[in-house]
Amino acid sequence: MTAARTVRGRSAGRPTLEEVAVRAGVGRGTVSRVINGSPRVSEETRAAVEAAVAELGYVPNRAARALAANRTDAIALVVPEPEARFFAEPYFSDIVRGVGAALADTEMQLLLTLVGGDRERRRLAQYLASNRVDGVLLVSVHADDPLPDLLEQLGIPVVISGRRSEDEPLASVDSDNFEGARAAVAHLLARGRRGIATITGPLDVYGARRRLDGYRAALTEAGLSELTAHGDFTEEGGRRAMTELLERAPDLDAVFAASDVMASGARQVLRDHGRRIPEDTALIGFDDSSIARHMDPPLTSVRQPIEEMGRAMATLLLTEITTPEPTRPRLVLPTELVVRESS
Repeated sequence: MTAARTVRGRSAGRPTLEEVAVRAGVGRGTVSRVINGSPRVSEETRAAVEAAVAELGYVPNRAARALAANRTDAIALVVPEPEARFFAEPYFSDIVRGVGAALADTEMQLLLTLVGGDRERRRLAQYLASNRVDGVLLVSVHADDPLPDLLEQLGIPVVISGRRSEDEPLASVDSDNFEGARAAVAHLLARGRRGIATITGPLDVYGARRRLDGYRAALTEAGLSELTAHGDFTEEGGRRAMTELLERAPDLDAVFAASDVMASGARQVLRDHGRRIPEDTALIGFDDSSIARHMDPPLTSVRQPIEEMGRAMATLLLTEITTPEPTRPRLVLPTELVVRESS
C-alpha cells in the first residue's frame, strides 16, 4: 500500500480538525470551541490553537458547523408579488440592496423568492418546512396573505417590511406612512391648493391605508373634503385613477399619489388633458425613487429610507435568529418630504 503524499510532515489534503488538535497539543473539542469563539478557553490555549490553524492553513467546514449548530447559514427574502411588479418598482431593488449591505460581513447566504400565486406559495411553504433557511424577510405583505402565519406556525424567525395591521405580532420595519402623507398634503395646502385628490395604493396593504389616513387627516384639519381614487401601486393603475379623478372633478388642482410609479402614470394623463404641472395641477408622489428625480418636471415626493429599512430588517432578523426568546421589535423609520418642481 502506498503511503499518502505529505507536505512538511502533514497530509497534502485539506487539514482536519484532528490535525489542528495534534499540532496545538489539545483535544478536538478545545479546537472546536476556539474556532466557534467560545469564551471557555484560556488565552494561552487559544493562542496555541490559532497558531496551529495558521500554520496548517486550516479552513473550517461551514456546512459541518452549521449542521452542528442546527443552522443553515441562509435566509430567504420573500416578495409575495408577481415578477412584473418586482422589476418595475425601484422600492424592491432598494430593499434588496439594503439587505445585501447588512449581510455583506456575515456568512449568511441570501435567497430571493418571488411568490406571485398560490402555486408558488405552496412550493415555498414546503421548502421552508424542510428547514432550509434560518429566517425569512417578508416584503410587501397584504392583509390576507397566509405566509406570516405559516412562518409563525413553523417557528421560523421572520421580519416583515410593513405591518399587516396596527397589532402586528411579528417583528417589523416600516416607515411613517401616516406622517409622510400628512406632510405632503400640508405642503399642497400651504401652496394654496384646495381641490386636492389622492390616488391610493391597494388598501389591503397597511402602509397604503396609513397614507390614506394621513391624507384625510390633513384635509380634515383644513376643513376640506376628500377626493379619492383607488390604485394598485402600478403605472397603469395611476393612469386609470387619474382619468377617473378628472372625470369626477375636472377642477381639481393637486394630486397626492401614494407611490412615485402611480404619480408617473397620473402625470401622463394630466399632460394628455392639457394640464400643466404644477401651474394647473400640482403633483406629489411617495418613495422618492429614481423615478421622481427623472420625471419632467422633477417630482416632489415623500422619501422613505428604503435601503435603511432593508438593512434594519436584516439586522433585526439576525438578532431574532440568535436570540433564544424572540423579542419581535416593531421599528418605524421617519419620512421626509423632498420638494421639487412638480408642486
